[in-house]
Amino acid sequence: MAAAAEAEEEAVAATTVEEERRQEGAREDEGDSDSSADGEDEEKENEAEIQRLEEQLSINAFDYNCHLDLIKLLRQEGELVKLRRARQKMSELFPLTEEIWLDWLKDEIRMASESTDREKVYELFERAVKDYICPEIWLEYAQYSIGGIGQEGGIEKVRSIFERALTAVGLHVTKGTAIWEAYREFENAILETVQPAAGSIPSPEQQQTLCAQLEKIHTLFRRQLGLPLLDMEATYAEYEEWSEDPIPEAVIKNYKKALQLMEKSKPYEEALLVAETPKLTEYQAYIDFEMKAGDPARIQLIYERALAENCLVPDLWARYNQYLDRQLKVKELVLSAHDRAVRNCPWTVGLWNQYLLAMERHRVDHQIVSENFEKALNAGFIQATDYVEIWQAYLDYLRRRVDFTQDSSKELEELRSAFARAVEYLKQEVEERFSESGDPSCTIMQNWARIEARLCNNMQKARELWDSIMTKGNAKYANMWLEYYNLERAHGDTQHCRKALHRAVQCTSDYPEHVCEVLLSLERIEGTLEDWDAAVQKTENRLARVNEQRVKAAEKEAALVKQEEEKAEQRKQARAEKKASKKAKKMKPGDKRKVEDDDDGEWGQEEEEQPSKRHKGDGDSTRAEEEVEDMEVETGLFGRSTPARPAASSKQKEKAAASRKEAPRVLHDSAKDNVTVFVSNLSYSMADPEVKLKELFESCGEVVEIRPIFSNRGTFRGYCYVEFVDEKSALQALGLDRRIVEGRPMFVSPCVDKNKNPDFKVFRYSTALEKHKLFISGLPFSCTKEELEEMCKVHGNVKDIRLVTNRAGKPKGLAYVEYENEAQASQAVLKMDGLTIKENVIKVAISNPPLRKFPDKPEAGRASQSMVPRQIYGARGKGRTQLSMVPRALQRQSNLVTQAENGMVQNSPATSSAATEEPKKMSNADFARMLLEK
Repeated sequence: MAAAAEAEEEAVAATTVEEERRQEGAREDEGDSDSSADGEDEEKENEAEIQRLEEQLSINAFDYNCHLDLIKLLRQEGELVKLRRARQKMSELFPLTEEIWLDWLKDEIRMASESTDREKVYELFERAVKDYICPEIWLEYAQYSIGGIGQEGGIEKVRSIFERALTAVGLHVTKGTAIWEAYREFENAILETVQPAAGSIPSPEQQQTLCAQLEKIHTLFRRQLGLPLLDMEATYAEYEEWSEDPIPEAVIKNYKKALQLMEKSKPYEEALLVAETPKLTEYQAYIDFEMKAGDPARIQLIYERALAENCLVPDLWARYNQYLDRQLKVKELVLSAHDRAVRNCPWTVGLWNQYLLAMERHRVDHQIVSENFEKALNAGFIQATDYVEIWQAYLDYLRRRVDFTQDSSKELEELRSAFARAVEYLKQEVEERFSESGDPSCTIMQNWARIEARLCNNMQKARELWDSIMTKGNAKYANMWLEYYNLERAHGDTQHCRKALHRAVQCTSDYPEHVCEVLLSLERIEGTLEDWDAAVQKTENRLARVNEQRVKAAEKEAALVKQEEEKAEQRKQARAEKKASKKAKKMKPGDKRKVEDDDDGEWGQEEEEQPSKRHKGDGDSTRAEEEVEDMEVETGLFGRSTPARPAASSKQKEKAAASRKEAPRVLHDSAKDNVTVFVSNLSYSMADPEVKLKELFESCGEVVEIRPIFSNRGTFRGYCYVEFVDEKSALQALGLDRRIVEGRPMFVSPCVDKNKNPDFKVFRYSTALEKHKLFISGLPFSCTKEELEEMCKVHGNVKDIRLVTNRAGKPKGLAYVEYENEAQASQAVLKMDGLTIKENVIKVAISNPPLRKFPDKPEAGRASQSMVPRQIYGARGKGRTQLSMVPRALQRQSNLVTQAENGMVQNSPATSSAATEEPKKMSNADFARMLLEK
């Protein structure tokens, strides 16, 4: 019975164990199936992503980040064939970084099994060392070549690669030592193979080979010790230990000289070591130091090191190429640098221009120059004018190839064909892409006409070109007609000169007086009586019509000015009535006598105008407007208006009024401006501003006085003067600018007398072209800074984002986005322009803010603007429909000055005094009255 029970228990236990094993196996199978399913899903996602990246590159082959993502994904998936193809395509468009090349080389080295594969790896290494100066790649190249030492000529090939590596990076202060040591190790290994066996006597041939090998190692030590490299002392000690003979005095002298140079270079190397990317300032200081020393090899190397870390900085490439063009002038070196520059920064037209000039300077084959010019046209410039510039550079090159002593030649026909293509290209391709003309003044057509007239003696073709120029909207400009007239005067005939001037008188709308005077001068010198009479009649009729138009325009302007004044008066009256009604509602019946009898009381003071009314429609507020022009405007945090401030209690008012009576108002002494700062944008409800601000500003130096400004009702107006003992403290106090005080940014600026310095302004933002910054318009008002940053950081490293708001703090749908470099900004423009965000289509462009516009001075008026020469506004003038508003009295004076500049009027006492006499300053209203009296 017991045995049966035990057997039954064992059977049950075995069954239980078997069941557990089955369940565990089922769980393992289930886990394997889950992991395989996850792997399949991930694989499908990767395949879809690879396909998407390939399609994107088929649309835009110059998408650098897309190339990187595709290579990374293909390497992860192990798609070796596709990976090789992707790397090849990227290397054809861009120089590859050290990391990309090393990954590629290591993959190819692992797959190389036969001698033919080894040759392909050698070819890949040759391509890699041409992109950048990379010590790691050269070291990898030399070590890989050692593996082929058994082949015929293997040792000499290794030595050749090591010598090239020393030429390229042997002067690298921090990484060059590794190349020298690897070379010596290789030669020491060769030395071991030629050493005679122990106890044997070497033959004369063996002894000669041994001595030659020892001399090679000696030479390597001596060459290295003559260069300023890191750990020079250790190399010197190693040489002393290795050499059986004393080190020669010449070697010691060179070593000490190099050691001194290393000490001078060490601060610059240490600065590079601790600096953060991109290290441009540190590299530039290092370059300046090497420039003073004047060693071309060291200058070239430091430039190459800087470019390896800042390959997307066009200015750095431009300076490097300029140095090579003017100093080294080595063809292979110069052309290689120019080629790498345009491959790294293809959007920079200046680099392409330098490249074309360098190829011409070194007499590169015409076919290669033309091919590179075609690459430039496909580079994707960011401005329409860039295409005009590259076309002009190429046309200059073609013109210099032509021998104009021959009536016809292949080069001349090619030049004419290129001019025609340039005109058509700018008309179709550029205008279609940028929605604007890159060459509104037709400079390319003008140059073509000059070449035809002066060099080809073909005035008929030149006239046809100028006729086309005038039909493109340039007939209204006097300077265009005078340019054509000068060409006819130099290479044409009097009849065509007269015809051109008659058309100019009829068509010119900006400066008709000028062309009229030129026509009369021509007829005075060369015309008949009939020609003179016709010219006088035509000019008088034309100027009469122009004056009529100007009088009408002046009347219209005067009417508009009067209308605006009436509207302003009405608004002022309406505000006064509204304020009176509000005061009447607030007053008790018994307080009427107080208002009538006490004009100086609190209710008798005129209430301050609300900032929301005074600044309605203002744009993004600037600090200059807030703290200098509108000190009395009540603003909140970052210019946000405060709709209502807490009413002061009667006790507070009494206390403030008492303090005002006790402390009489002290005017600011302008003689103390140098030791005083102006503080604004403070909270109106700040209690005891003297105490609060004294605690803050005493950290900068001893404070003499803090003068807060109060209104007539005794309330703090949000700004004050802080006077220090010395000027140093005042300058240090400027560092507290924008410090948050009671929830508001406090503005601290120099104390400047506006009466003595009326043009003093503080404008924070740049007004020049900023190629690393974007201007975005059309954003939804609900778009936040965080949302915009999420969209922008996909295309590069976003350094700063500024949303533009009005004075009330409400968004205007505009923003500035600053990227780390120009390449990222250009990429973002291409990707983001025209995107739809919350049903809003945004516009993205490179930031090019207009010049800061300050209000005109009353005494200057519009007269001074109209008398400014048109050339300062560009070829199209100040506007398409602008008419001059200058009265005839002032026109005569302007004409005299203009004629004198063009050499058409003799300097007589009357004219010289009139030209030097300063015109009377008048307002717009004075101008209008004077015109109406004529």
